[in-house]
Amino acid sequence: MAQVQKTAHVLTIDIGGSHVKATIVDENGNLLFDYKKIDTPSPATPEAIMTAIKTLTIDFPAYDLISAGFPGYIKEGIVKTAPNLGTKLWENIDFSKNLTISLGKPAKVVNDADMQGLGIVKGKGLEMVVTLGTGFGSAFTYNGKLLPHFELAHHPFTKRKTYDLYIGQKALDTIGDKRWNLRIEKVLAVLKTVFNYDFLYVGGGNSSKIRFKVDENVKLVSNIDGIHGGYRLWTQGGID
Repeated sequence: MAQVQKTAHVLTIDIGGSHVKATIVDENGNLLFDYKKIDTPSPATPEAIMTAIKTLTIDFPAYDLISAGFPGYIKEGIVKTAPNLGTKLWENIDFSKNLTISLGKPAKVVNDADMQGLGIVKGKGLEMVVTLGTGFGSAFTYNGKLLPHFELAHHPFTKRKTYDLYIGQKALDTIGDKRWNLRIEKVLAVLKTVFNYDFLYVGGGNSSKIRFKVDENVKLVSNIDGIHGGYRLWTQGGID
């Protein structure tokens, strides 16, 4: 693993189904400028995504390391699934290696919810992060250390629907805010019972649509917080 200097600047990339976003963060996790974004290409092949990243970052100032959040299951920097981009296009692509070669700096890639989790957690006890957007993302940390990723999004929540289908963007568009909020309440109750977390953070673009009061150990967070995990991924992420 590359040695992390205390003053290292980290190019932090967030790859989504709609946009690819990037900024540079310092050793305190502060953004050195507002994040920039570009439309996610279609089809979102590895080559097209890499071209989008290069286009997006062409005028960025110098950086030392790269962190990327990817919408799928990642194992040791290698993509295993990419539901929103096309698993057949991405399966077994060593995206960490590709980023390193293409951009010339050491790179780490993790699930996007995992990176957001690192940017949000306080580092005490079992903390869980879920993201509500196109689909349902999740991440777990224990005392600030990133735990292995679980694709809860694809676990059945009802007899016929996974978490993704039950509370994802398509469900929200179909049933409306009121019924969607009732579903979110039900999901949060299940997560509380199953995982017994010390703290839960609810992020993603649709977290702002929650209209009910959450428990004291539950906090609604903004999408931008995920960017802050870019530096922590190199210092206390727990995954190489």
